[in-house]
Amino acid sequence: MHKFLCLLLAGITMSACASDSGESGNKDPGAAAATPGGCIAGGGGALQAQLRGALTADLDWSNEHMLCEGGARPDGKGLRVTLAGPLPVASAGEKSPARQLRFIFGIDYQDQAAGRAQALPTNVTVILEGEGRMFATRGSDRCAVESLERRPLETEGGRYERVHVRGYCTEPAAELAGDARLLVPTFEFTGRVATGDAP
Repeated sequence: MHKFLCLLLAGITMSACASDSGESGNKDPGAAAATPGGCIAGGGGALQAQLRGALTADLDWSNEHMLCEGGARPDGKGLRVTLAGPLPVASAGEKSPARQLRFIFGIDYQDQAAGRAQALPTNVTVILEGEGRMFATRGSDRCAVESLERRPLETEGGRYERVHVRGYCTEPAAELAGDARLLVPTFEFTGRVATGDAP
């Protein structure tokens, strides 16, 4: 049974990450798109987020230590952004292997022009990579984006936009293969999305 759950979880992870890719091409679906400088080639990528419950951490990722990609959601009714970076150890004296986190933000909106938008229902998925753990809100009524701004990335030749998002969750995400819960009370990030795929 345990082996079956692990295989199922691995399949879900690959599918979720593959569907996030704005430009599928030959990219590894299990990895967010990296630029030479990290998340955004010209710099400025970042993520700040609180994790409470199954994981406790205050994340503060900088551009060079994170990977990102994004584009239109598969149904064309919003934006999907994937961010990946390190999960800090519990304490400075603790010696443990590096752990990698992946966030998938599914931001629901329609008929929104590039620029600002508010109060957007959002689905949040958090994956603890290499450990077979995935948490998902499984719906867009537990989290919301209160501020979203997109601007062209001049250094990317018009192919990408810089996206800045600030939001929150009022209810926790549930673990797909367990009973644990993970709350992301607040999150704010700057990443990039593929212009051609953005609604």
